[in-house]
Amino acid sequence: MTTQMNKSINSIEFPKSTMISVNGIELEVFEAGKENKGKPIILCHGFPENAFSWRFQIPELVKAGYHVIVPNQRGYGKSSCPTEITAYGIEHLTGDLVALLDHYGYEKATFIGHDWGANIVWSLALLNPEKVNKIINLALPYMQRGEKPWIEFMEEIFGPDNYFVHFNRQVGVADAILDENKSQFLGNLFRKNVPLTMPEPGMMMINLAKEEKSLGDPIMSESELAVYVSAFETSGFTGGINWYRNLDQNWHLLADVNPIIKHSALMIYGDQDMIPKSENLTDFVPNVEVVSLDCGHCIQQEKPEKTNQAILKWLEQHNE
Repeated sequence: MTTQMNKSINSIEFPKSTMISVNGIELEVFEAGKENKGKPIILCHGFPENAFSWRFQIPELVKAGYHVIVPNQRGYGKSSCPTEITAYGIEHLTGDLVALLDHYGYEKATFIGHDWGANIVWSLALLNPEKVNKIINLALPYMQRGEKPWIEFMEEIFGPDNYFVHFNRQVGVADAILDENKSQFLGNLFRKNVPLTMPEPGMMMINLAKEEKSLGDPIMSESELAVYVSAFETSGFTGGINWYRNLDQNWHLLADVNPIIKHSALMIYGDQDMIPKSENLTDFVPNVEVVSLDCGHCIQQEKPEKTNQAILKWLEQHNE
């Protein structure tokens, strides 16, 4: 995977990986800017992505003086993929990040998350607020803990074909289909300028895995996409999907946790993203600023320069 990463972009040399033992597992970690030790920033990817999704941000953050640490989180790439579903609960995923800080000798860091990575960063700020300096999250706003567990709530609202619900109610079904159609699934998923149409019957991600004709335009080159395909040939999709299968358990875990995040935060939305913007974000993250970019869900890959500008401007304004 690392060799492909280095070959896939001529202008950007992606860091080589190191295997690090933390929290009872092994994490594949990509590190840049060691000369900037003392200013850590940790980047957390989403599903179905990996550390490579931050390829455009890493060199710019290093130039801005940051020690950049980018793990393939558990279930991804060469990192450990435990077989137990419960091994992917937020207590373990946030515990990995805390242990990563300890490994590098840091008390706290600034965290940037995208998609599911954003959810883990929000959760880290709830469970271990002392470990978080500042927060920058992309695509996924803070998920309010309602009166019903999340999957139960989503099933009532969106029905059984919602992929969150499907992953939980039909364990193993989507995993097998995605594993059988890795290249086709990822190629169909990472698209932009997709025409707005009525959703087809069935589960969205299974449909993407089976669809032979891609809509819209590719977000990345074939060589970039090959990095993702290679990574999931190593890990499979089950580990990443298991993050979803802990949502209700996470809901129970957060029952007695103060839901207010007081850290300085930046929320970056894509105006064309299917994930809706939060209508009450400041109720739970009072010190948040919001930026919206003209793109879809894969913000930092679709609009890397605009994303970098927004991140670096905000970091400079909040430099302590």
